[in-house]
Amino acid sequence: MISRAVSSLFYFYYLLIIIRIFLSWIPSIDWLSQPFAGIRSVTDPFLNIFRGVIPPIGMLDISPIIAIILLQLLQGIIVGFLSGMGL
Repeated sequence: MISRAVSSLFYFYYLLIIIRIFLSWIPSIDWLSQPFAGIRSVTDPFLNIFRGVIPPIGMLDISPIIAIILLQLLQGIIVGFLSGMGL
């Protein structure tokens, strides 16, 4: 039960990151207005960890891809651990 809830939270965060990626392709977005500011404030702290380590290649920022891969690994470990405990 808890493992399913944690897995759902990871999935929701994936969706927010993917929405953030697509929104970054629209140059006219006002990132200070809602709901864009909310999405940015939730996803950017995690993405900034990778942006500081992996510089953009030309105009392509691959840090979100690395962030999603790490998030999937963490989900597998955490949800697997919780499932193994019967939670």
